[in-house]
Amino acid sequence: MCTVTFVPTGDTLYLTSNRDEKNWRPSAAAPAIIEYPSGSILFPKDPHAGGTWIAAHENGNALVFLNGGFVAHSPQPPYRKSRGLILLDLLDSHSPVNSFMAINLNKIEPFTAVLWEDKLLFECRWDGKRKHRKDLNEEKAHIWSSVTLYEEPVINKRKAWFEEWMRSNQEPDGDAIMHFHQFTGDGDKHNDLLMDREGKVCTVSVTQLQLGSAGTTMQYLDLQNGESASVSLSLEKTLADSK
Repeated sequence: MCTVTFVPTGDTLYLTSNRDEKNWRPSAAAPAIIEYPSGSILFPKDPHAGGTWIAAHENGNALVFLNGGFVAHSPQPPYRKSRGLILLDLLDSHSPVNSFMAINLNKIEPFTAVLWEDKLLFECRWDGKRKHRKDLNEEKAHIWSSVTLYEEPVINKRKAWFEEWMRSNQEPDGDAIMHFHQFTGDGDKHNDLLMDREGKVCTVSVTQLQLGSAGTTMQYLDLQNGESASVSLSLEKTLADSK
C-alpha cells in the first residue's frame, strides 16, 4: 500500500502497487473474484483483517490505497475498522467517489485512495479529521509514495525517477511497468521502489491492474514466496452482451 503508479497507454491503463509491510504480517491470498451486492470484485485478500489494498469491480471502477493522508501520523488504535475493508465498502457501490464523501470515517486510520471511476481519475485523502477529493488528469501518468514511510525529499526523488523513466518509455506495457516497480532506485534499500529496511519492513508484493475496454486483468507477484498469479474479470456490460 505504499507505492502506486497510474499509466495510461492506448486502450489500456495500468494501476500498479508495491505493498510495503511489516515482516510479521502473513502473506496475502492470491487474487480472486468475490461476489458482492453490487457485483463481482477482484482483489488479493489480506488474511490479517480480510480487506485489501487494491481491487477492481466488474463495472470498470478500480481503487488502490496507500497508508497515510498528507503527512506521517502517529497511529492511535484501536481503530473502528480496517482501511482494507473500507476500500471494499467504497468499491461495492455505483460511485466510490460519492461513497467516500458520504462514508463515516470517524476512528479510521488516515489513508490515500487512488480511484478510477467511470473513466475518470481521483485522489481521495482522509487525514484523520477531514476528507479531501482531487480530480486528476486521466491522460497523464502519476506516482504516489506513502507519507508514512517516505519523507518529502524521497517522495520527490521517486517522482523524478518516474518522470525520467516515462520520458524514455512513452508507451510502456504491463511488463515494463512491473519491471520499473521492481528495479528502480539508486541502491538505497530504505527508499528504492523495492525497499527493505533491515527486514523489519519490506516490499512484499507487486500488484498490477490492467484495465481495458473488455475487462480487467490483475497481475500479482508475491515476493515472499516467489509465486505469481494472473486473474481476469470481464466488464458487466460484456457479460450482459454475451447472454
